[in-house]
Amino acid sequence: MTILDLARKVDDYIGDSSEMIKGVETEIAGLYLHRQARPSPFEATVYHPVICLNLQGRKQVAIGDRSVEFGVGQSLIVSHDLPVAARITEASPEQPYLAIIVALDIAILRDLSGQIGDTAPRDHHAGALSTSITDAALVHAMSRYFALVDDPLEARVMAPLILKEIHFRLLMASHGGMLRQLMWRDSHASRISRAIGRIRTEYRSSLTVAGLADEAGMSPSSFHDHFKQITGTTPLQYQKDMRLMEARRLIAMDGFSVSSAAYEVGYESATQFSREYSRKFGSPPRNDLHRPADVSENPAV
Repeated sequence: MTILDLARKVDDYIGDSSEMIKGVETEIAGLYLHRQARPSPFEATVYHPVICLNLQGRKQVAIGDRSVEFGVGQSLIVSHDLPVAARITEASPEQPYLAIIVALDIAILRDLSGQIGDTAPRDHHAGALSTSITDAALVHAMSRYFALVDDPLEARVMAPLILKEIHFRLLMASHGGMLRQLMWRDSHASRISRAIGRIRTEYRSSLTVAGLADEAGMSPSSFHDHFKQITGTTPLQYQKDMRLMEARRLIAMDGFSVSSAAYEVGYESATQFSREYSRKFGSPPRNDLHRPADVSENPAV
């Protein structure tokens, strides 16, 4: 199946083209679809490890001073949990942005990595956001995974097998370098991944680079450099982004007051919180009171 054929099938499946933006979580494990009929400004969100295959249109994703853009037939691999800013750069009602997203399972990657051994290519300069032209075999595997939405019985039997194939092809892909590094025992990628887990769990706390580095078994300077090399941002900026993202969700979705949200996510000064919030989102937090915001941690990139 060609990219064009797959784009048509995904568009038909999503349906209701009157909606300008539509994300669909299918009944197939970890399979998401995204349709957007207009370009958009940058929106802050959190990406979890995924493969996103672009079928139509273009998208840009940025974190820190790093930015990637990908178009038709290209795919984005996200290897770590990342607070990013993303926007659609090319889309229209006639030719909307369309994408298939599959959430990655680290356990499957680890199992496959043990079978692949040293035969996978090595790339020491990969980042947590990597794009490339998608190999035909990977496109075919994702097409077959999407096709399972029409047959529940076949989905129960075949989904685990095709999902495993997708993970295998990602480990062998030209832009799967960071996934491969993540599988190496005590690699910098895996140590940074553990540190990210700690920050995400304890983002309200007063964490220090020295403390995170010690837990990672690295010097503070080495930890700082590798964290930024892998994620595109610093450990403390990552924590700040997580705080601000959660605060925006609390304000927009849960009805928290600005000061309550600030203290809930770990800020001691509401003034500092408002200043940093405005810098990140382009408007003060009061503008998001009782207004739904695109701040969900949804893999539908």
